[in-house]
Amino acid sequence: MKTVPARWEATILICRKCSRKLGGGFGKNGRKSLAKALRARGLGGKGRKAGVGIVEVGCLDICPKNGVVAMNAANPGAWLVVPKGADIDAVAERLGLDGERKASRKP
Repeated sequence: MKTVPARWEATILICRKCSRKLGGGFGKNGRKSLAKALRARGLGGKGRKAGVGIVEVGCLDICPKNGVVAMNAANPGAWLVVPKGADIDAVAERLGLDGERKASRKP
C-alpha cells in the first residue's frame, strides 16, 4: 500500500442530493451550490492540495425542505441544516472553519 499526502486541515461533507434538489441558493447571486460557495470563500487549492476538503457525498437521509445538510468530519455528532440563502461566512464558522488557512505546508 502507498500513502498519498493531502494538505487538508478539515473535511466538510455536504449532501449531494440536497444540493441538487435546491439547485443553488448560495453565494453572491444565490446561484452557487453550498460546496462551490464554500470553495469560493478562499480556502484555496483544488483536490488534495486544498486547505479544506469539501466533499459532496450521497444522501444523508435528512432531506430538509429548502436546505442542505453539511457536517465537519472532525465533529460527526453535529450535522448542520443550512437554509437556502444562508451567509457563507456564518456557515463556515458553524462548521468550524476559521477561514485563515495556515501557510501552505509541505507534507
